[in-house]
Amino acid sequence: MGKKFIRYFLIFIVLVLAGSAAWLYTYYYESETPFVKLNKDIKTIGRVTNFNIILGDAKSGLRNITVAISQEGKKHILYSQDFTTRGTSEETVAITLDTQKLNLSDGAATVDIAAVDFSLRKNRNNVSITVTIDSTPPQIYPVSSSHYINQGGSCISIYSLSEKPVKNGILVNDDLFPSYPITINGNLCYLSYFTIPLTIKDKKGLKLGIIAEDGAGNKAFSSIPFHIRKKNFRSDKMYISKDFLDRKMPEFQQIYDTLQGKSLIETFSYVNKTIREDNLRTIQSICRNTQPRQLWDGAFLRMKNAKTMALFGDKRIYYYGGKEISKSIHLGVDLASTRNAPVEASNSGIVVFTGYLGIYGNSIIIDHGLGLFSLYAHLGAIDIKEGDTVSKGQRIGRTDTSGLAGGDHLHFSIIVSGRFVDPKEWWDPHWIKDNISRKMALTF
Repeated sequence: MGKKFIRYFLIFIVLVLAGSAAWLYTYYYESETPFVKLNKDIKTIGRVTNFNIILGDAKSGLRNITVAISQEGKKHILYSQDFTTRGTSEETVAITLDTQKLNLSDGAATVDIAAVDFSLRKNRNNVSITVTIDSTPPQIYPVSSSHYINQGGSCISIYSLSEKPVKNGILVNDDLFPSYPITINGNLCYLSYFTIPLTIKDKKGLKLGIIAEDGAGNKAFSSIPFHIRKKNFRSDKMYISKDFLDRKMPEFQQIYDTLQGKSLIETFSYVNKTIREDNLRTIQSICRNTQPRQLWDGAFLRMKNAKTMALFGDKRIYYYGGKEISKSIHLGVDLASTRNAPVEASNSGIVVFTGYLGIYGNSIIIDHGLGLFSLYAHLGAIDIKEGDTVSKGQRIGRTDTSGLAGGDHLHFSIIVSGRFVDPKEWWDPHWIKDNISRKMALTF
């Protein structure tokens, strides 16, 4: 009995020692190398480049991290950290690489990343990345020199660049109007339709120019000469009747759950402010995608035999029972003809939206290319569908009173990269000739 016990005890001790040895070997002498990941491609390094490196070791943890860049035999340590204890399984390192401070020149360089773990083997992962340093921003060459902008109106700018950009356009304060590549006399140029805020009357406090960013993240800005022509916009007092509220507000209460239980006045105020703002965001989202070529030709068509009822930029103050209840700015032109009058496409393009659009009711949006769109609102019948190609003068629907319309009419808008502009300019062949056609016919 005693000998058997001793034998089993010895076997147990041997197993424990073997297990402990195996655990110690696995834990302290494991052979798995740390991992290294980058959050983005850094094959091209600009004047200042930021990137993150994720390093880790799931078993014994990180012992040391080193990040360096070398060029022409000179090595610069960008980051180095020693971990005094085990257990750091993952670390994210934020690198800011300023080529000017490091006195690096444009051309080839090597970024070396090393991670060592806490294994007795000191497993190491060395990652070497060959990069190209490009610290020179794009050169901007304006082609169009004159930029006369009517307050609330449109303008185009044409320019060329020294290299292909990843981002470019016309910056109006903090608002970027994208540009699109075009060819003029065999030369690659970029064209941008842009506008200025309706409330801007002069140059004071207005930053306007061309921006360009290359693949290395280098940015350039070039201001452009411009002149703003002031415009006077009307201010209208709109007296809301009970009949109007009784006729129109149930339409919105039925569609929008948020209006359930609200009074007719509360409904109108909500529709005229909140739903109007929601509609604007929807329109801007629709107008982010445009054909990269011009689809229109010549002056845009104005609705036939129609009387102008409201103008672009009209400031409206709404009253009910002698009290002010809401405000808005009219962002189109209202045109009234006969009841259910035919509506024609103002110019050639591709239909990008048909359907109900809040205050605008049944609506159509047509893309004319290069960020230029037209909107037709308060329709009854719609004769085309999304994706259709339409030609200038083609019938696309009929007028009605859908949306926030008090009577049968067409609300017509022109939109430049999601911003409403005065349609009257686009109806005027002389304005198009002076401000669009002549610029696109420039020679180098």
